[in-house]
Formats: sequence, structure tokens, C-alpha cells
Amino acid sequence: MNDDDAPRDAPLSPDELGDRVSEVFDLIGALYRRGLRKVEQGEQVEGVSVGVRSVLVLLRRYGSMTVPQMGRIMALTRQFVQRMVNDAVAEGWVEAIPNPAHQRSSLIRITKAGETMIDTILEREHALNRQVGGDLTEAELRSCVRVLKEMLKTFDHVDVE
Repeated sequence: MNDDDAPRDAPLSPDELGDRVSEVFDLIGALYRRGLRKVEQGEQVEGVSVGVRSVLVLLRRYGSMTVPQMGRIMALTRQFVQRMVNDAVAEGWVEAIPNPAHQRSSLIRITKAGETMIDTILEREHALNRQVGGDLTEAELRSCVRVLKEMLKTFDHVDVE
């Protein structure tokens, strides 16, 4: 049986999987660099850095949390996240509030101004994402997300500090 005869939905051998995952990483790298440049162009319009944008999205999606919690979720150092939070505080987009669970680590909460800002950014990005072609289906996107999650699990042990 040659490659053309193999069932399309059969799991790949480790060698084949390694090669195909490498292709995905190459595409992710190119997509990340181009997407980052596009977000940075938006920074010139909205005045929000990529890091602050990430903090605002996280708080908008999951609610108030501590800087260490955000760092773990985003796989970024606590120091970097703290700088992004400080930038967002300076703009009035987030605020520190008392944490009933832990006095030494304040909760960071998005403000109304922060919600308005991230909504504006996400609306602009949504308009851009609507231009993606290829007649993609829900099943294809679900498969893509599944693949990316499996790839991400490979690096769960990587320490960001």
C-alpha cells in the first residue's frame, strides 16, 4: 500500500506526523509575523500595543484575574504581563482591585473604557478575519483548532519564567 492508498483519516506514523507538524509550524510562524504586523498597524490607530491588547482580551473574555494568572494563561512572564497591565492602568483601561482570596496579589479588572477599546479593536480585526477565503467549513475549523491544541500540549511543560 503506497501513500495514495492510505486512508485519509488514519493516524500518521510518528515520522510522517513530525514532517506534517513542521509544515504547520512554518505556516503558524508566517501567520504570526504577518498578523503581528497588522496588529501593530492597528496600534498606530488605537494606541494599544500587542501586549496590552492581549491583557484586555483576556480580561474581557474571562473576567478579573491576577497578573500571575494572566501570565500562566498566556505563557508569558509575570514581569512582562505586569508591564502590560501598568501600561493599561496608565490609560485607564484596567484597574487593580482588592483580591478577597489573596491580599498580596490584586485582581486586575477591565474598565468601561477598556471594554470600549477592546471592542473597537476586535471589531476591526473581525472585519479583517471575515475576508479569509477558501470556503472554510465548521468541520475544517474544528479540525484546525484540534490540531493546534494538540501541538500546544507538546509544550505544556515549557516554563516561561
